[in-house]
Amino acid sequence: DLPCELHSWRQMAEYSPEMRQFACILHLYHTKAYDYLRKIFPLPHPYSLTKQVFLHSFIPAAGFSNNIFLRLQEKVERGEQAYRCCALMVQDLSLQKQQEWDPQTQRLTGFVDLGAGVLDADEAPLASEAIILMAVGISSPWTAPLGYFFVNSTTGHLLAQLLRQTINKLNNIGITVVAVTSGATARGAETARALGIRMDPERIQCTFQHPPGSAHSITYFFDVCHALQLIRNALQCFQKIEWLSDTVQWQYVVELASLREQRVLEPCSPKSGQPGSEESYHLKVNLATLLFSEGVADALEHLQKLGLASFQNCSGTVKFVRLMSRLCDVFHGRDPYRRGLKGPLIAGNYAKISHLFNEAKSFFVTLTDSMGRHIIKSKRKLGFMSFLLNAESLKWLYTNYVCPKGTPSHYLLTYAFSLDPLEMFLRALQQACGSSGSPTCTVFQAAYHKLLANCSLAPGSPYSSGNTSSLDISLSRRRDLTLGSIRAQYNPAHGRTLSTKYLCCAGLLLHGSALSNALTDLSLHAQSITCTAGFIAEQLASDLQCEACLASLFELDESRLRCGSVLYIKKLGGVSLPSASVYHITSILEQVLNRYGNVGDGNKSTKVWHLCLEQKVFQELLGGSPLFPTLTDHLLDGELCVSNHYTILIKQITRCYLNLRTNHAKHLNLRYHCGRHRLKKLKGKHLFPSPLGSCHSSQTHMRS
Repeated sequence: DLPCELHSWRQMAEYSPEMRQFACILHLYHTKAYDYLRKIFPLPHPYSLTKQVFLHSFIPAAGFSNNIFLRLQEKVERGEQAYRCCALMVQDLSLQKQQEWDPQTQRLTGFVDLGAGVLDADEAPLASEAIILMAVGISSPWTAPLGYFFVNSTTGHLLAQLLRQTINKLNNIGITVVAVTSGATARGAETARALGIRMDPERIQCTFQHPPGSAHSITYFFDVCHALQLIRNALQCFQKIEWLSDTVQWQYVVELASLREQRVLEPCSPKSGQPGSEESYHLKVNLATLLFSEGVADALEHLQKLGLASFQNCSGTVKFVRLMSRLCDVFHGRDPYRRGLKGPLIAGNYAKISHLFNEAKSFFVTLTDSMGRHIIKSKRKLGFMSFLLNAESLKWLYTNYVCPKGTPSHYLLTYAFSLDPLEMFLRALQQACGSSGSPTCTVFQAAYHKLLANCSLAPGSPYSSGNTSSLDISLSRRRDLTLGSIRAQYNPAHGRTLSTKYLCCAGLLLHGSALSNALTDLSLHAQSITCTAGFIAEQLASDLQCEACLASLFELDESRLRCGSVLYIKKLGGVSLPSASVYHITSILEQVLNRYGNVGDGNKSTKVWHLCLEQKVFQELLGGSPLFPTLTDHLLDGELCVSNHYTILIKQITRCYLNLRTNHAKHLNLRYHCGRHRLKKLKGKHLFPSPLGSCHSSQTHMRS
């Protein structure tokens, strides 16, 4: 398909599709071969491959998205400073190898496509991966999907070439790329080396020149979430890591995650000292706590002070976890209004951050295994090297883009140097694909361009109508780095599953059940709300991914609030008491439900009915006393928007309550009449499970 005459290669405008494919693919896969062949054939200059019509299109096809570049160029030409500099990130997505017929284009799809046209031939390889590129603002949270490419196998050299092509195109429209981010994987490390990054703890080279040999430098970052997973793997493999006179032991973390819920004796409490008192506090581990967090460090210290044998001599592990927690805070800055390590990189906190980086470096380079071998030189070094490289890159960016006068940015949102923004787009993309598995090229293409049509490039604009925020994406990506994931790994059958028989008491406490002294004077209505709210709190706690939100569900011991991931939950009669906010919401729900409808009405659409009741609940809560006072500071961890963890938590409580009433009211034969409980056709014995105290049966009859 390729002409051999030299004159046929002189005018790019006259290139056939096969000639364009050949030039583009050869340059992307092997630059040295391309440069050599240019000495024989008059192939285009590499710069022309980006500047001309290659590797981009206006129609829905693989390659760079020209519409996005044109809209970015308009913003730069209007003088919007937030779009003058950006970070560039790359990620690959697995595809299902499948050849399909496209009736619109009348062509076969599913082949490799690098933006110069599909390689449509019997012997052409099918695409197995899609490479996605995205630009992210470093001082404003805007994101721009720049394009995608279908490949059969991804190499570090190919990714490096695509990154350089992307940098060229952004430079052409007036946008300066200051950083590149990839995953902390073998492929990511290969990409970094192909660009010229050197990962030697004694001589780290955190920047590469673009174009090669020029004075312009670009920093390189590894994704922090991937790096944390690698460090966790290193701790699991080595079990014990020595650091000067301290020791980091993985077993302490396992013991914390596996700690059973247990009653705490309170001999000095006037209520607990009373005979027959049902009030008690139970020690419970907050399983939503991230492994490398202050919550885990504080919990280990607290348990050591309590004298538990399993947590003695854990000071070295506490130091390591606390150091990693502070490093994570630095690289998760997404709010320009926050202060301290969780805020943006500014002149006011640079000295503190720089000191932390120096401390981390001295820590990492001295870590050794039980045989005295340095971890930083072992096969488990990439996670630690990723943090060292990221630290040098962040210091370089501060020196060159924040500190000097006249620079376009006076602060940096370090969140832009992780893969979280791109992961948010990929989650929306997978949702648009309509399946949890790997999509085909055709499905991927349709979903991508559907999202692209709704992309506004405005700061903080979502890709879909969902409630997923950057904070939720960050927590979701770190779900396998929580204490709950460690418990599931080491004790898969350890977690207590709430019995369905517990639902028998969720809407109504029957006579004969064990009630505490504090509840005996309350009405059956109040008892019902307390029990229902406690069950809702337990049910939500089993699936919540946010440490702060989980702790806000329960009534905690006010004298022991700062125990990290260890919670002291108040229980009455074996029932976990909900927090005042959860109780108040449940009480409002009960009022709304009694006022606006009967449970399980077959004439109503359950989904529409629930949405209507949710609206009524929010109307009732408007103007009331503030809920969840412990979440006030936590709201600043995510975007300042209406759909935050505060409103999401209220929605989750509402939906859990409505599902509970709808799904189990018929089972219990309960009906609501004017706010009064009736029990109809409830015959035989009903078993109360352990959450309500001792298991027993009773013949029960209720009268309204």
